[in-house]
Amino acid sequence: MAYDFDLFVIGAGSGGVRAARFAAGFGAKVAVAESRYLGGTCVNVGCVPKKLLVYGAHVADELEQAAGFGWTLEEGHFDWGTLIANKNREIERLNGIYRNLLVNSGVTLLQGHARITGANEVEVEGQRYSAANILIATGGWPQVPDIPGKELAITSNEAFYLKQLPRRVLVVGGGYIAVEFAGIFQGLGADTTLLYRGDLFLRGFDGSVRTHLKEELEKRGLNLQFNADIQRIDKLEDGSLKATLKDGRELVADCVFYATGRRPMLDNLGLENTGVELDERGYIRVDEQYQTTAPSILAIGDVIGRVQLTPVALAEGMAVARRLFKPEQYRTVDYQNIPTAVFSQPPIGTVGLTEEQALAVGHKVQIFESRFRAMKLTLTDIQEKTLMKLVVDADTDKVLGCHMVGPDAGEIIQGLGIALKAGATKQQFDETIGVHPTAAEEFVTMRTVTR
Repeated sequence: MAYDFDLFVIGAGSGGVRAARFAAGFGAKVAVAESRYLGGTCVNVGCVPKKLLVYGAHVADELEQAAGFGWTLEEGHFDWGTLIANKNREIERLNGIYRNLLVNSGVTLLQGHARITGANEVEVEGQRYSAANILIATGGWPQVPDIPGKELAITSNEAFYLKQLPRRVLVVGGGYIAVEFAGIFQGLGADTTLLYRGDLFLRGFDGSVRTHLKEELEKRGLNLQFNADIQRIDKLEDGSLKATLKDGRELVADCVFYATGRRPMLDNLGLENTGVELDERGYIRVDEQYQTTAPSILAIGDVIGRVQLTPVALAEGMAVARRLFKPEQYRTVDYQNIPTAVFSQPPIGTVGLTEEQALAVGHKVQIFESRFRAMKLTLTDIQEKTLMKLVVDADTDKVLGCHMVGPDAGEIIQGLGIALKAGATKQQFDETIGVHPTAAEEFVTMRTVTR
């Protein structure tokens, strides 16, 4: 049977665009349908605008440190509207780049909501198209718990378009998005409280990292409230919001920001017209080749609920394109030792196993830890400490995990990701000459086992 397209991609986010571009480059006839914005969550309401806001929040630190280096500055003034306008202009530029990437690759771009109407058929704005393969790359969507007053709260989607910086903010959640936005709001001048229902945020990260970041955020004056959860939200006469906690306490703020999880974006996708099955968490079930339970339909990215990171979606998109249209170049995605950064303040960089994970899978470990005050801060009164940690297999000397909390953690951890991918040992770390004077050299000069 002749199809309109060899590959029909639903969703023009990072993974969908990568799969479409390279499939077209391999000679396939490809279409992409997108109902919102090109570039997906990452470009529009995720990694990119978030990092721009993090940069803006960091300026306050630079101004505070300036006096130690001899600079006398007039009192600064921050304008939220200027930052958001400049951010919007950059996002628009990136949207244009994504459009050009697709169109210049020979991809047919369809702007509208796509709904699957059969195993090999998709409908977009009333027009039906047939395809040999359909790729679902619709990503995820933030969700707010079903509590009274939930409509008064915002998520990351709305935070990037607030008309003004709230004076008082309650951030609810314990994952990286909550921690990052708490740092953004506080760094830009808002009175910020972070609420998390558990004992300590960033579950799944190394215990030393979690504890260290908690201590540093408290030094900065961020109000951390653990084992706390909101029962209801009410709007007061003056327009502010009252959050009633499950323990009976009441907190008043101008903004309640929820970062308590994301769900797969499957709304009106037409999965009932297919044999596609969901797993127990509600994500699309796929095999190791991203094949769903319907042979002609594949899925990648956040919608399959594996590792929900942009570079992972890119790798999955590339893998699908190669397997379908350039099989001689196909290779599976390696989910081990994926470097990750959390752009908190200070930021986290991590790759490999945590101490807890290494012990849980049976490794006998040696731990190397270092905490120090960065050289840049020695001419200031700021007492922030950097943490660096190596988790090493005591039997093989192989480095199992690298973890850092401190300036430029994300930049530093990328290089260490290559080392772990190559199977580096602690001896090889020790024999590598450091770049002096840098914080990064600490990773190759830690000699004493901490425990």
